Amino acid sequence: MSKKFLIANWKMKLNAEESIQLAKDLKTEISKAKFGADKEIAVAPDFLSWQAVAKILKSSKVNMACQNAWYEDKGSFTGEISLAMLKDLGCQYAILGHSERRAFSGETDELVNKKVATALKHDMTPVVCVGETFEQRKEGRKDVVIMRQVQEALREIDIKPEQTLIVAYEPVWAIGSGQAMNPAEAEHTAMIIKQSLIDVLEHQDLPLVKIVYGGSVDSKNVASFTNIDVIDGALIGGASLDAKEFINLIKKA
Repeated sequence: MSKKFLIANWKMKLNAEESIQLAKDLKTEISKAKFGADKEIAVAPDFLSWQAVAKILKSSKVNMACQNAWYEDKGSFTGEISLAMLKDLGCQYAILGHSERRAFSGETDELVNKKVATALKHDMTPVVCVGETFEQRKEGRKDVVIMRQVQEALREIDIKPEQTLIVAYEPVWAIGSGQAMNPAEAEHTAMIIKQSLIDVLEHQDLPLVKIVYGGSVDSKNVASFTNIDVIDGALIGGASLDAKEFINLIKKA
């Protein structure tokens, strides 16, 4: 069985005290669960809590991710945090191009592309988010939107043999709604993504790129997605905010 990637995005849901407690609970639950090498787990807390959470989880099997970062290593970029700085602190995964960043912060495909290149430069694993809005879906443009996002985010990107890149498909309308996509449609979309990867990465080693599903994933439905051959894991939001629920989800993936 191939390795499954389970990446938790805590968003701006918890204050520092709550994040620290969740990290402690997660560490306790993971020590009981005894996961094998077939599960790769990462959490992305907010930046105020990031170092405290990283310290708690340092000796566990949980990797650290960031919810966003800037593509320049340093400079006059007020309010930003660089991927280089995060790498120095032990960050291994970078969630990039999330639909909330695109919607609320005006993040473009071009900017996502720069961030992906920088993450790989620092040997971090980019988690590149793609997904259609409800309006795009209703207009029948879903596949075109997904293909464009994948191809623009990965244009002129080179992946080294020892690196991994993750494309996270999150239909925008499903995020936080409690209504996950039908697994059959998720499989179809993952195949669309795979074809887009073939087109944009040309002769590169496609097994280096993993596809995960996100959008109202929980312990009850995760297996319906991760049992699909072309889907390699999940990007999890609300279900990762409770340690026992998150561990149960990981077990079932």
